[in-house]
Amino acid sequence: MSDSRTVHILFENEAWLPPLLEGLEAEGLSHQLHHVHHGSLEATEVPEPGIYLNRMSPSSHTRGHLESVDLMSETLAWLEGHGRRVINGSRAFALEVSKFRQDMVLQRYGIRTPRTVMTVGTDQLLAAARTFEGRFITKHNQGGKGLGIQLFDSVEQLEDHVNEPGYDAGPKGQMLIQQYIEPAESFITRVELVGDRFLFAMQSATSGGFELCPADACQIPPAAPDVCPADGGAKFQVSPLTADDSLVQSYLRLMKHEGLDLAGIEFVEDAEGNRYTYDINGTTNYNSALGREVGVDGMLEVARLITRELKSSGSTGAMRRAAI
Repeated sequence: MSDSRTVHILFENEAWLPPLLEGLEAEGLSHQLHHVHHGSLEATEVPEPGIYLNRMSPSSHTRGHLESVDLMSETLAWLEGHGRRVINGSRAFALEVSKFRQDMVLQRYGIRTPRTVMTVGTDQLLAAARTFEGRFITKHNQGGKGLGIQLFDSVEQLEDHVNEPGYDAGPKGQMLIQQYIEPAESFITRVELVGDRFLFAMQSATSGGFELCPADACQIPPAAPDVCPADGGAKFQVSPLTADDSLVQSYLRLMKHEGLDLAGIEFVEDAEGNRYTYDINGTTNYNSALGREVGVDGMLEVARLITRELKSSGSTGAMRRAAI
């Protein structure tokens, strides 16, 4: 049985759990695990007391959990409908599973983004590609870990690609075409934020492609079937970006007003010094080696955020609405 201080972890990928559980233990927080894949919901049933943490990844379909994202969306609506506090609740999750919505929200806060068009259907994809000048990339609207991202020099290359037998339009059939931003240097920057706090920023080398998962569970050989094939080592290093940077402050404002409690937000800088933001990762993971270098344990900071939330709600797990 749970009580009002229990942390309910809604998850799909158990490989990402150990650092989080260590953080909760360090804070003296009890937890219950809820694997969200198959299940049932009854609207009038009252959820267990406590606070809920959403750890559902939009890449769940790559691990055989095609139904998990949709079930999580309904679960979050049910929890919030009964007044339960969810860390990264329904508003955050709606952004997590739609890169098109991310693009719109980023622009709303004056944050520069690459030109982005969402399409459904290969004819529409090719038609949209013809409106782009220069190189472009395609990606799944619901994606994760950088999987499925392809760079094209021409519409003809894209046409050949979509006609291949193994062409994959993603779990929803929604494809984005996005302006390709050539990095001034061969890395992108990821900014890690928890609550209203900047933790650190990291640079991810792009020379090996677009699959840039920073989690410790990803730092293993790519032959493993259920985690992303990042190779660790020098692929990730600390960025000199600081909390008072204007872009970081814009990210924090966005999080405050859009219901995001946790996020890893990525941008790329071109040769002219323009910074283009293109991804908001709500189910963010942390690279422990970089964390030790900067003296920050990401998952411990998540656990501390939960502790603060429990104190502010009087340990009831009641929902605190994001500022409007």
